[in-house]
Amino acid sequence: MSERTERSEGREHMPGQPGMSERTERSEGREHMPGQPGMSERTERSEGREHMPGRHRMSGPVTVLSVTGWCRNGSTIIGNVLGEVPGVAHVGELHFLWKNSTGRGVNDRCGCGLPLTACPLWSAVLPVGRPAGVSAEAHAAEVIRRQRARLRTRHTWRVLRRGAADADTRAHADLLGAVYREVAARTGARVIVDSTKIPGESALLPHVPGVEPYWLHLVRDPRAVAHSWREPKEYVYAMSAARSTAYWHGFNLASAAINRRHPGRSTFLRYEDFAADPAGTVDALLRLIGADPADNPVHDRTVELRGNHTVTGNPDRFRTGPTVIRDTDDGWRRTLTGRQRVAVAALAWPLSTRYGYRPGGTARTHPGAAARVGERER
Repeated sequence: MSERTERSEGREHMPGQPGMSERTERSEGREHMPGQPGMSERTERSEGREHMPGRHRMSGPVTVLSVTGWCRNGSTIIGNVLGEVPGVAHVGELHFLWKNSTGRGVNDRCGCGLPLTACPLWSAVLPVGRPAGVSAEAHAAEVIRRQRARLRTRHTWRVLRRGAADADTRAHADLLGAVYREVAARTGARVIVDSTKIPGESALLPHVPGVEPYWLHLVRDPRAVAHSWREPKEYVYAMSAARSTAYWHGFNLASAAINRRHPGRSTFLRYEDFAADPAGTVDALLRLIGADPADNPVHDRTVELRGNHTVTGNPDRFRTGPTVIRDTDDGWRRTLTGRQRVAVAALAWPLSTRYGYRPGGTARTHPGAAARVGERER
């Protein structure tokens, strides 16, 4: 299986990316204030987050908020905003920790700017679950084999029906539990946000020891997603509008199945409603995971982002400083051709209609995104 093919199921990246353009430097869902530090300065200033304190004593299960849906849905900015809340850690797309840390991917950097193997958090976490006498490369190969064989998006319904019914799935559940607990112990976090967005793995969470799972099914207008995929962005490759929408449909179907199975622990959110009311949306998400809305870091559409330890995700994860969350997401109107719009409309239906995306129009936002958070799958 090629790396490009696997990323279609698991969204890894391909080599040969261009240098960062002006368009790349603008966030898909946010704007950055003047005076933003450069990469080297950003790496140096992570508000002390590069240096992990000693292990914390953990009591009780670790709360894990699993973000599902198709990629380019805004999970990086939402995860990083939640990661600014005391007691919450956003780990990015944890699924790729083993692949990227052993050079099998093309993005080996943590959100702190260091290679994963040199990061003070991930260098301590990577040995967790590795059998004695097994090299990091061999361990990673085994983890990746299990992920591909048992926990891809196409396996979501089987995992929902059968749980950890076979040895490979049980072994991966045990590994995830140990890793989540180690991250919590190293960071002091009570809540971990995992924005992997691979429903097959997310469906396994009820069978992961030491974890209390919650799910956020995050959806973005498929036209905006196609717009985001139209050209490479640092280490992320490009994808056609038709292909991205086909995956949008499949990943969202699987994500909806998880929410229907766990209605009391899941919620549905459209990115457009987050953009319309970021502070209200974050308030509601904090209530879902048992955190205090008084710690909401969003003020007047602005959040101060510090360093993070995300495994991978949108390249904007490296940005720090005051960040304005924009209230519009309609760049697709300028870039998608008529043929591309027809392809997106055909491939996204009927989910696009169910989620409120109107052909030829903008997404219908609702007064107060907080009213949408907690809405059940339809």
